[in-house]
Amino acid sequence: MQTILGANGQIGEELARELKKKYTSDIRIVSRNAKKVNDTDTVFSADLSDRKKAIEAVKGSEIAYFTLGLPMDTDLWEKQFLTILKNVIEACKINKTKLVFFDNTYMYPQNNEVLTEQARFAPVGRKGIVRKKMADMLLKEMEAGTIEAVICRAPEFYGPGKTQSITNSLIFNAIKEDKKLKVPLRDDKLRSLIWTPDASQATALIGNTPDAYGQTWHLPVDDNKLSYKEFIALVSQIYGKEFRYSVIPNLVFKIGSLFNKNAKELLELLPRYKYDNLFDDSKFRKRFPEFQVTTYRQGIEQIKKEQLASK
Repeated sequence: MQTILGANGQIGEELARELKKKYTSDIRIVSRNAKKVNDTDTVFSADLSDRKKAIEAVKGSEIAYFTLGLPMDTDLWEKQFLTILKNVIEACKINKTKLVFFDNTYMYPQNNEVLTEQARFAPVGRKGIVRKKMADMLLKEMEAGTIEAVICRAPEFYGPGKTQSITNSLIFNAIKEDKKLKVPLRDDKLRSLIWTPDASQATALIGNTPDAYGQTWHLPVDDNKLSYKEFIALVSQIYGKEFRYSVIPNLVFKIGSLFNKNAKELLELLPRYKYDNLFDDSKFRKRFPEFQVTTYRQGIEQIKKEQLASK
């Protein structure tokens, strides 16, 4: 059996579909309010901040995938994330279960450095510090040989369905709502965006590749990196309509943060938009050359198709 912890977000749902399609029908879905993704799934509702529930959630699993997300609330992250991961690590050790940890890039420097799996951790802000502590906690266990685990790290998302990201919010949601598009800070810096189904499919592949464990892997992105200016030009071409957009300066976000909690939570993530975001996935591409990465054109076309179908 393979278990997905935090399975009802976009990554978890896509992961469940991919596991069923290529690897196993014996899948357990775990979240606070667990719901089946595939008809053959079993469900287990649990609060993983409860150690006993975490142990029970993982019991009998060959592989557990940690795709759990929390709302963008720094206080909540500091109170719960480390406890949840600690419980999951203990649960996997007790049950002799492999752990696949789905991670983000918040702990990396927010500058022009090329980000490889060996990139130093230099978090900016409290959420970045939490993610650094989580990664450090698991790496320490991996290095000590107390758990068989692997880290799958993804940059910012864009994608279909209920994908949540700055790009989806400011560009694709704005298109759907017929609002002016927005770009944070700069429109001329290169972005590394990962298509959420690719992120889930690559995570499933790594999780079911025995020699991938004990390492960190950067998940695959379109290697044709675009600035937001170029990205929106491509969106306009595919939609057959020229989309206007505005570049929102840092001062506007700062003023907004005084009145809006979401804007306040976003502030520490903004520095990365001042620079080229150079996420290196060459290790993955070399090990898994057969993996078909979704191009920006293919992804945007799929989002357009989904939006048209929902009207």
